[in-house]
Amino acid sequence: MNGRHDQSPPPEHDGGLSHDLPVLARRRMIRLMAGASLVPLVGCTSQEKPSASPSSAAGSSSAGCAEIPEETAGPFPGDGSNGVNVLKESGVVRSDITRSFGDSAGGTAEGVPLTITLTVVDAASGCGTPKKGAAVYIWHCDREGAYSLYSEGVTEENYLRGVQETDAKGRVTFTTVFPGCYPGRWPHAHFEVYGSLADATAATSITSTSQLAFPRDVCEAVYATDGYSGSVRNLSSLSLEDDGVFGDGHERQLAAMTGSARAGYTAALTVPV
Repeated sequence: MNGRHDQSPPPEHDGGLSHDLPVLARRRMIRLMAGASLVPLVGCTSQEKPSASPSSAAGSSSAGCAEIPEETAGPFPGDGSNGVNVLKESGVVRSDITRSFGDSAGGTAEGVPLTITLTVVDAASGCGTPKKGAAVYIWHCDREGAYSLYSEGVTEENYLRGVQETDAKGRVTFTTVFPGCYPGRWPHAHFEVYGSLADATAATSITSTSQLAFPRDVCEAVYATDGYSGSVRNLSSLSLEDDGVFGDGHERQLAAMTGSARAGYTAALTVPV
């Protein structure tokens, strides 16, 4: 089951802690059960295998490997579970998600350039088999911390949302901008994995819902640039360890980063499902 409310959303859309406690409790129980198992679970992020490229699957094992942690989709999914459904709109399948599309207001999200590459792999095969033909829907806030379709001032926009089908290596790549940091949540991006592009655009049969976290040093470098002044203050009072989503373990959700605030960043994460 997929949660639908963020741990600490922007104040004007506070979903409340009560929405998230079942999701977090379920994750902790899964971790306890995994720890008691006689079969070790092997993580699959690029951070745990520095020699692997973003497109390669790490941590193969005949016993399989740990799936990406299941997380809340938050109150702003845009997948029809909380109001508007952007997945059924023509134009949502795209790699550049910086601009709004279709009948939206036609705005463009500004900020430090960011490329996100997710590699979807089969956890049951030890993360050694790419999931070709799967699909990923990704969304995140803009540099002001606002979510298109929901937040005040951008309800007529649908930027920073898009779908891609995985290639033969299980990869999807999105061109976007670095998200801001709003009160109460560590900087992150949401994503849903579907079995096929048809499932994604029909908004049915979600395989996995999770979130990607950004490293502190990268966040600090980005937030020192123009347009992110509010994020500096918000980030200063947060840590990954205290975050309501990432606090119980973020190792398999922390993106591997390359680049700079001047030239833009690339974030890579392996997603076992």
